[in-house]
Amino acid sequence: MDRRELADFLRSRRERITPADVGLPAGARRRTPGLRREEVAQLAYISTEYYTRLEQARGPRPSLEVLAQVARALRLSDAERDHLHHLAGTPPGPPPGPSREVRQSIVDLLHRLPQAAAIVISAAHEVIAWNDLAAALMEDFSALSRRDRNLVRRAFLGPHPHGRRLYGVSDGEEFAISSVQHLRAATARYPGDAELTGLVAELLDGSEEFARLWAAHDVTASPTLCKTFDHPVVGQVVVNCDVLDIADRDQRVVIYTAAPGSPSEEALRLLSVVGTQRLDVPG
Repeated sequence: MDRRELADFLRSRRERITPADVGLPAGARRRTPGLRREEVAQLAYISTEYYTRLEQARGPRPSLEVLAQVARALRLSDAERDHLHHLAGTPPGPPPGPSREVRQSIVDLLHRLPQAAAIVISAAHEVIAWNDLAAALMEDFSALSRRDRNLVRRAFLGPHPHGRRLYGVSDGEEFAISSVQHLRAATARYPGDAELTGLVAELLDGSEEFARLWAAHDVTASPTLCKTFDHPVVGQVVVNCDVLDIADRDQRVVIYTAAPGSPSEEALRLLSVVGTQRLDVPG
């Protein structure tokens, strides 16, 4: 355990966070930048005395639980979390669970693609960011709970309005297979994540198809380069499907684009105007 380096690292991470970043009032007469020690201790659910000793290079070796709480309080990245563990003399374990925090630059990218429908999905296949055209093409994700934004759950457990599986995509069966393979790999990367374990248990209990695919233990999925959405307003929309990996967050950006000059491009242009309004439903 390198107490001096650990102390300096904790202090540097604390000083870069503003009270507003963590929902605390700024208050008056702050003599140091960033958070106060007692504020970090409060966020990490440890005593102020204990945290102060860590920053003064006088503390004992922190437990794995304390390191996890401090990393969360200081909003450390995965690389910073690993560095914290190494300084404390405790090799880092696997990440606690799939990251749901999307970098602001990625969110900005989605909204700079007005002619493409784009979403970000987590390692658990939850839609965690999207642009307006994706909401118009697929569903208004802002109106759904976190639970209902999970594409694996939706593929196997529904709902399937009008018998349309997963927004009527042409590769519904292929998606079901590949999603199980991705989920199988994710459970190996995050063995201690209760939410991921619960999702698998729910799918095993509720879908014979999922149980059969899960029993195959396959983890290699082939990409889908083109698919067709059966949209209730504009009909069939044929799109190219490109996937960009965000390696440090274990997330993927999925971008749907139509061929220039095609009827599907016109359909997407119409959806960009219509948005999430349901013109097929009588007023």
